[in-house]
Amino acid sequence: MGPEIAIILSGALAASFVAGAAGFGDALVAAAIWLQFFQPSEAVPLIVACFFAMHAVMLVLMKGRLDFRHLWPFVIGGAVGVPIGAQLLKVIDPATFKLVAGAGLIVYGSVMLMLANLPVIKKGGRPLDGLVGWIGGVLGGFAGLSGFIPAIWCTQRGWARAQARGVTQPYILTMHGMALGWLAAGGMVTSETGTRFAIAVPAIALGAWIGIRLYGHFDDKRFRQCVLGLLIGAGALLLLNPGGR
Repeated sequence: MGPEIAIILSGALAASFVAGAAGFGDALVAAAIWLQFFQPSEAVPLIVACFFAMHAVMLVLMKGRLDFRHLWPFVIGGAVGVPIGAQLLKVIDPATFKLVAGAGLIVYGSVMLMLANLPVIKKGGRPLDGLVGWIGGVLGGFAGLSGFIPAIWCTQRGWARAQARGVTQPYILTMHGMALGWLAAGGMVTSETGTRFAIAVPAIALGAWIGIRLYGHFDDKRFRQCVLGLLIGAGALLLLNPGGR
């Protein structure tokens, strides 16, 4: 159990720190670490349980600093997508899942590193925001990765930091909560999930506290580059070892 505790704590601490500082990225970072050692059916319920709790606390702590005006289309779309993703997780082979996750981490990290200035998209309005929310919901139910597509989209919309985080943080909270419910209904949340969650809680609290304290004090560009570089490296490891622990 000793090595497993270290794996859980390291993933929880790194992921919660990034989410505390940036408002999203928790599932990406946790998946990059935990999928190296756990099967998807073990890792995904742990991801959504851990970071549902974390985002609930962070939302309370940062409520007065966020702007929620663009949130609801994303939530409505995501609510439709989560059940689809949860069903996909039950039928897709674990090695295939890890290959897809690894490729996704590499593509996401590489594209975000290359695009210094993403194009601002004003067209489409709320229907297009809802479609992006639906995509995030499918990914949330499938892999706990609900936040990164909406986070990119908020950047492309040209919204201010408080507006973007006012979408991503409550959206991720809602998607994680829904995904946890669907996974539990499907028998994928077990007593082992609960034990691992309990181990992770102190690291989540510490990482989120540090991240929130440092929110706004980072050089955004350097911080973003470091996180993206780590995601690319983790994705490469998943591609090299999709079937093992």
